[in-house]
Amino acid sequence: MLDETPTDFERITGLSRRRFIGMGALGGAALFLGGGLLGRSALAQAVSNGSDSALMGFANLAASTADAITLPPGYVSRVLISWGQPLAADGPAFKPKGGNTAAEQLLQFGDNNDGMSFFPWPGDANRALMAINNEYVNYPYLLAHGGLPQSAEDVLKAQSAEGVTVIEVQQKNGQWAFQPGSSYNRRVHGNTPIDVSGPARGHDALKTSADPLGIQVLGTFQNCSSGQTPWGTYLTCEENFSDCFGSTDADLTFTPDQKRFSVKHASADNDWHKHDARFDLSKNPNELNRHGWIVEIDPFDPQSTPIKRTALGRFKHENAALTTTKDGRVVVYMGDDERGEFIYKFITRDRLDTVDAKANRHILDHGTLYVARFDDGDGNPDHPKGRGRWIALVHGSGDLTETNGFASQADVVIRARQAGTQVGATRMDRPEWIAVSPEDGQVYCTLTNNTKRGEDGQPVGGPNPRENNLYGQILRWRETGDDAAASTFEWDLFIVAGNPVAHPGSPNAGSHQIDANNMFNSPDGLGFDNGGRLWVLTDGKYSNKGDYAGMGNNQMLCADPKTGEIRRFMVGPVGCEVTGLAFSPDYRTMFVGIQHPGEEGGSTFPDHQRDGTPRSSVMVITREDGGVIGA
Repeated sequence: MLDETPTDFERITGLSRRRFIGMGALGGAALFLGGGLLGRSALAQAVSNGSDSALMGFANLAASTADAITLPPGYVSRVLISWGQPLAADGPAFKPKGGNTAAEQLLQFGDNNDGMSFFPWPGDANRALMAINNEYVNYPYLLAHGGLPQSAEDVLKAQSAEGVTVIEVQQKNGQWAFQPGSSYNRRVHGNTPIDVSGPARGHDALKTSADPLGIQVLGTFQNCSSGQTPWGTYLTCEENFSDCFGSTDADLTFTPDQKRFSVKHASADNDWHKHDARFDLSKNPNELNRHGWIVEIDPFDPQSTPIKRTALGRFKHENAALTTTKDGRVVVYMGDDERGEFIYKFITRDRLDTVDAKANRHILDHGTLYVARFDDGDGNPDHPKGRGRWIALVHGSGDLTETNGFASQADVVIRARQAGTQVGATRMDRPEWIAVSPEDGQVYCTLTNNTKRGEDGQPVGGPNPRENNLYGQILRWRETGDDAAASTFEWDLFIVAGNPVAHPGSPNAGSHQIDANNMFNSPDGLGFDNGGRLWVLTDGKYSNKGDYAGMGNNQMLCADPKTGEIRRFMVGPVGCEVTGLAFSPDYRTMFVGIQHPGEEGGSTFPDHQRDGTPRSSVMVITREDGGVIGA
């Protein structure tokens, strides 16, 4: 657990967390504490006048299908760390074609890096820690036989490659580099002991024969994106956890709660259940309930036990975006990444202690979970807007009663999806990352796509305006009174992605900001820098033909929230997702993830001249003139 004893962080640096927070050393913390809002009419005028952005100092980049990182002139990229790189100076080296053992993988950087955060070192501007998610594995490259796991060793290797990696980085001559051998380098993986806190701790639904008390879980895996707290910890989000479960009993009838997470007898391309009984729902049905949470990790204390914070609800968490209310409480915005699922926010009971960080260590255990309901909006085909409200998911309120299957708050958070349905939340087009603007406090959410919109009880309208939504959109809302504690909000669609070449004059052309030069599909990652630039990362179709003709590989774009202008900044290599985003405190270095290059073949990124095995990697992007990224 996150105990109260002095950590290595405090002993080595001579700084208490009180002094650390007080000196403002946390990179990105300022993003959580934004100032006043731009007026709605001023924003609408800025969008409508079509003026060029003063924020973006680079020209729009052309689409690309090259097996390389493509950047505007004057920018360069290099690899910070790749899958399989040893964390210790004398650790096991990466071996291609699945040559490493499970034990060796546990000592290496994990696979398919996703969300990440940068933690500056107090008192030393040239030293930092990074926490980086490792979402899942590419079996054709992870295992020597190139198929799904065929043994317990194969499963253990996959579990050892997922979770989170914490690394130390140092800056020399303006260049940040990974530090092998640091005592802070650490893996949190599929078999790491993790404590359970909050309402679901000790609930019967979390109890197993291995953990009859329901208070400590083995592992975190399928970790998508993340969040960074003002008190210096990392929030990692368990997303497609149910993909790892299956049943060796082909006749097993799944419960409605299990079906809500789309479990399959054969699992979803993992087969862990065949070789690890923990993931066999016919033998351990409660194990499923022990995953799908947000996990808090202290990167500065390698000996600390991570904690699953159950008050934040159980669903397919995409990321966690933090801000504060006007009276100083912490707010966490969260999306549930599945077709037809919901957007949530959590407001802590207690105020953030900006002096003593230790006082915040369990602040996420107490508070109220809310789910969003959106109205149908004004029907504007290019820039729809409307209103919405937050509905509290509190046991005993409204229909969240024992009669409807909610006997306690633990039931509510364990069955957060069902609770959202019970209160009439709006089914969304796959909510992915959420980001809060440091300039005006407005909240942005990527709705990546939804090929089932218009089916399965998912009506078309409001912030989800298209049937068979191939391209996705970026939703924005402004809390009433400019206060994240508000129960109501105004919403609009900031950008509707599309292909105006393949679908001219139709809703699939996208909104007015989209043209033949900057079109994209499936916005996923999202983040602001301190200048107010909004960075958009994609995880979509890269066939470059048909509906996706002219879009090229997945990419990163930059948008000006005031003018609505959007420009392509980076294109990734073949077959990748561009995901994960962090900045150095001076914003002269950007860190971005390249996940699963060559997932369908055709890539040898990044080591083109070596063994040719594509490897997920964290990239470092800088300007040749040393300037601020994007400016």
